[in-house]
Amino acid sequence: MTETTTATNKAKTTKHAAPSFEMPDYGFPKFAMPQFDVPNMEMPEAFREMAEKGVEQTRDAYVKAKVASEEAADLLENTYEAAAKRATDYNRKLIEISRTNTRAAFDYVHELLGVKSPSEFIALSTAQMRRQFEIVSEQNKELSALAQEMATEAAGTIKTRVPKAANRAI
Repeated sequence: MTETTTATNKAKTTKHAAPSFEMPDYGFPKFAMPQFDVPNMEMPEAFREMAEKGVEQTRDAYVKAKVASEEAADLLENTYEAAAKRATDYNRKLIEISRTNTRAAFDYVHELLGVKSPSEFIALSTAQMRRQFEIVSEQNKELSALAQEMATEAAGTIKTRVPKAANRAI
């Protein structure tokens, strides 16, 4: 029973399926595309020279633009590499600072465990705050110097190489 149903369904689908690339015939007459002969015209020499000169100038401009864009891409790549290296240095410094501050905090807590009186607690806390303030001030100077080096290097590279690339493109 299923074989006859399947055969009947296949017959129905093949009977109604039309190739998708053919247009249905609606009974309209078919016309051939007209063929026009284009006369062979000779261009004046001045126009030909002007066109060749324009093509040559366009080629020169293209070559210059291509060289300038390649130099700009190289510049961006070099600047990115330098910035990435400096960012890595900055992140390493942040990790080093975190370790230093964490060690200082644990040392402080260890010292607090040995405190016997409130006056000893105040003296220890005051000394810790003073040390930590000096350490944090120094760490901020180091981070600031690294950030300034990164910005100066990136700006310096761009400042020196962009005008050179622009001058070549002109």
